[in-house]
Amino acid sequence: MAVKTINTETLRKMFLAGAANLDAKKEFINELNVFPVPDGDTGTNMTLTIMSAAKEVQALDKPDMVSMAKAISSGSLRGARGNSGVILSQLLRGFTKEIREHDEIDTAILAKACDRAAATAYKAVMKPKEGTILTVAKGVAQKAAELAETTEDLEVFLPEVIRHAEEVLAQTPEMLPVLKEAGVVDSGGQGLLEVLRGAYDAFLGKEIDYAAIEAGSGTKMVRPGQQAEADIKFGYCTEFIIMTEKEFTAKDEAEFKAYLQPIGDSIVCVADDDIVKIHVHTNDPGLAIQKALTYGQLSRMKIDNMREEHQEKLIRDAEKVAAQQAEADAQKKKEPRKPVGFIAVSIGEGMNEIFRELGVDYIIEGGQTMNPSTDDMLTAIDEVNADHIFILPNNKNIILAANQAQSLTRDKDIIVIPTKTVPQGITAVISFMPEADVNTNMDAMLEAVKNVKTGQVTYAVRDTRIDDKEIHEGDIMGIGDAGILSVGQSVEETAREMLAQLVDDNSELISLYYGQDVLAEDAEKFAQDVEALYPDVDVDVHMGGQPIYYYVLSVE
Repeated sequence: MAVKTINTETLRKMFLAGAANLDAKKEFINELNVFPVPDGDTGTNMTLTIMSAAKEVQALDKPDMVSMAKAISSGSLRGARGNSGVILSQLLRGFTKEIREHDEIDTAILAKACDRAAATAYKAVMKPKEGTILTVAKGVAQKAAELAETTEDLEVFLPEVIRHAEEVLAQTPEMLPVLKEAGVVDSGGQGLLEVLRGAYDAFLGKEIDYAAIEAGSGTKMVRPGQQAEADIKFGYCTEFIIMTEKEFTAKDEAEFKAYLQPIGDSIVCVADDDIVKIHVHTNDPGLAIQKALTYGQLSRMKIDNMREEHQEKLIRDAEKVAAQQAEADAQKKKEPRKPVGFIAVSIGEGMNEIFRELGVDYIIEGGQTMNPSTDDMLTAIDEVNADHIFILPNNKNIILAANQAQSLTRDKDIIVIPTKTVPQGITAVISFMPEADVNTNMDAMLEAVKNVKTGQVTYAVRDTRIDDKEIHEGDIMGIGDAGILSVGQSVEETAREMLAQLVDDNSELISLYYGQDVLAEDAEKFAQDVEALYPDVDVDVHMGGQPIYYYVLSVE
């Protein structure tokens, strides 16, 4: 019997299963990165993006199609990381805009939703490139439209769409020479395919492991003092006085303490003539009281729930913190906005400190190894009290997330300077002229960034061939703005070879930023070597502190 529609609950399961399958395959997708660098992160970025939406979907109680569509769209937009994550969020945004008006989805609606998804994603990218996730999404839309004309049976429709997606993905190396040379398919397209495969498994009723989503959605913020609360083994502070009817001997005291020890701690037993003072922390005050009654009558009984008291203290503390935060927020709102503010994405304490010294208001920790999300950008925007805010992504894989944050901001003017490296970002800030207007500064920054050539030195994580260079795992690579410029066995020698291709007769300044794995004395020695090689060019050396990249350098 043909299955002709998908209801809200089935679609919910399919979406969550797609997210779970992407999570399970993320490392495989990371390894499809064209450049064999240790920060290949397409799978990670796409997973974090869809998991942000999955958590919102899973938190819904008996959702209808409208609420679920909103959760998917909002969660993925705010959680989007990296170019692949932003594109995935736009695909989901377009898809959910089409389905939200329907209680059940058939092949015709699915075809329209796939078409809208692809159109929305293409529109979000300034210069769409074929051979990417966009191509796979377009292929899915085209096949869905074709099948919707001939079948209403989802059991026919869905596997055919996925089969076509696999075929399109297999063709991506023919569309992008860099993929063909590296011997891989497009990683973003592979990620989209894994989402579709997971969703189809749920449609078929297969058992899905949702552990990754449950672990994520079940993660809780650790409240101050929460661990101390967990460490309260015995919950009731129990105190009373025994008015003894006969002498309370040393043997009686030892016997009573021995009785209390298995059922409590913090035991105090003090006898004074015919009065015995008792204090014990226990989970069963009644047992302590029953035993005490064998020695005499009880007086001044007091039992306090320590866990409750602890909770009340936490509540009081939280209320105090909230009040202080509210006061701080109110004070911030009272303060007049300054005309211009800066947000920079950076990684490494040395890089961060340079941006701080240059007057950047908010630094987002991230970059090569962890692309910040759109939500991270929005948080930064909220914190910077300025009318106009320049965002410096400092990584080509973060520019789309910055643009998405710009589009979601209503109360401030956001200007994204599309810096692709930290040195470009530093040059952009240095180019800022306080006396000039925003547009003049934007033009000046964009022009200054054009004059910065950047190189980065790191190591290869796998064998490959790219830019006509044979690369083996463990090789040192010098990567320029347009590709791999040098490959070798020595960090310094590879960096020198790369510099030779970056420095020309117009070069005036070489800036070296050494990473966390480079000793300061080694960096100074390398800088001296560079000065000797280029005596007519100024050479600056800075502690960058960045991971993975031994050197980040710029030539201006």
